Amino acid sequence: MKKLLFLIVLTTQLVACSAEVGSDAWCDDLKAKPKADWSANEAKDYAKHCLFN
Repeated sequence: MKKLLFLIVLTTQLVACSAEVGSDAWCDDLKAKPKADWSANEAKDYAKHCLFN
């Protein structure tokens, strides 16, 4: 039971740390990330929110 609680708390903290897709912080984070590591969804969202907006 303790392991499950720990996992839930850890997951919640990790999710809370990521920037919202389309925000300036998210765009800056993605610019710093190597393009080879981008997923197809990240590339699409980057183009939609950071380049054409």
